[in-house]
Parts: sequence; C-alpha cells; structure tokens
Amino acid sequence: MTVLGDIMKKTPNEKKILAKMQPGIITYGGFLGTDKRSYLQIIADDEKALEALGKTAEEIADRLEFFQQKSFDSFEASTVVDDTWEVETEVVRGYLPCPFLHQGMYRKSYTTVKNLKSKKSFTFSALNIHLIRVHHFFEGKNSHFRMEPADLLKELF
Repeated sequence: MTVLGDIMKKTPNEKKILAKMQPGIITYGGFLGTDKRSYLQIIADDEKALEALGKTAEEIADRLEFFQQKSFDSFEASTVVDDTWEVETEVVRGYLPCPFLHQGMYRKSYTTVKNLKSKKSFTFSALNIHLIRVHHFFEGKNSHFRMEPADLLKELF
C-alpha cells in the first residue's frame, strides 16, 4: 500500500493527519519524504527499533530537549556540552502546528548537534521533539528532518 493508497480504509482523523503531512501544507517538504509506508507503519517500525535498542521515544525526546535547552542557555550561540557535543540553535520567525491535530504551536527553531568524537551531526526542530515524545514519530525516510532511532542513540548517549 502506498502512503496515499487505500484511503477508504482510513478514519476521518487519519485522513486529516495524512493531508497535513503532505509537502507544502505545514512544511515545504512534508513529513513523509519518499517513504511508501503509512505514517502508522513508520511509527510501529520505529517503536520496534527502539524496543530492540532498549530506549524509549520519551528518553530520546528528553535528550533532544536537553541539547536544545543548553543551546538556548548560551543565547543561541554555539556551545560545547560535556566536551563531546557542539550544539547551536537557530530561531526563525514563526510557529508550526502539529500534523497530528494537537492544539498548540511549536517555535520554528532548528538545533544542530555535532558529536565532536564521531564528527556526525544532525538537526532537529522544536516540533520534532513533540512528534517524538508524544507520537513516537521520527518522520518518513528521506524527509528533511528524519532521524533514525539507532543513529540518534549512537550520537546522543
């Protein structure tokens, strides 16, 4: 089944959520990337991966929030945390809504964390923290802000 396929079997809320995840609705590139799985299957697959890795989505969201806060505490300048991670947040004008139809808006801020030992970096938004914590949604393959749970664990902990 494709992401847009078999729409007759989706609930009205699932249809609304899927519509909000499409490119150009909330974000330019959308939330699903080139992934052909439904967002529900993406969540289920990532939850299986997390279970095998021994971490929860909430633990990852807590860690992302920790790094974001460290960057905010340095007044949006680059900062080094525990001699291992360089963190910087860029705040731009505006807010983003949750595609899962939650109330509230999430500041358009983009935090980049670079592991100084592995030299790998990744960027996430304030909305990503919410999506991971509440919905266990790491986005679809090849979406702009997709973060693979296994890669995050290697770089964050």
